[in-house]
Amino acid sequence: MDTGSARETEPTAAVEGTVGAADGDGPVWIALPPGLLRMRRLLLVVWLGLIALAAGLLPGLLAGPAWAAFAVLPLALMAWGWVMIDRNWRSWRYAERADDLLISRGVLWREETVVPYGRMQLVEVTSGPVERYFGLASVQLHTAAAATDATIPGLDPAEAERLRDRLTELGEARSAGL
Repeated sequence: MDTGSARETEPTAAVEGTVGAADGDGPVWIALPPGLLRMRRLLLVVWLGLIALAAGLLPGLLAGPAWAAFAVLPLALMAWGWVMIDRNWRSWRYAERADDLLISRGVLWREETVVPYGRMQLVEVTSGPVERYFGLASVQLHTAAAATDATIPGLDPAEAERLRDRLTELGEARSAGL
């Protein structure tokens, strides 16, 4: 996993997908489940497969068999996308700390969002039809400042509900002191 920190170790057996700090002083990062990778790859294959079929079939029938080579471009894009989706999926992780939630993502441009528990106004769990088919849900965090709104995609629904309940509980406790 490309995490950018030398202190992190491989996933531990205690929590599947967890990346913990070796010396115990950093946050315990939790990676996204592989179901999100499978879902995104399936969507890539379906959409670019249909585009490749149309790009090869239509010109091939209308202008001649040599024009069916246009199907190569979407197929090459599919191969490139397959690798990029994996890299993007590996870059997503989150960590619960004492006072805030960290969300890290990005391959070329790393982005780390810190969402203080006391600033959370709404935590919702969403799951569209494709996500439900793959047994996934997303947690969306809304804060007073729109710039710190964040989403954690592709979680197991039970984990998403646990995280929502925990964040709501911590948010209420922290905001009571404001």
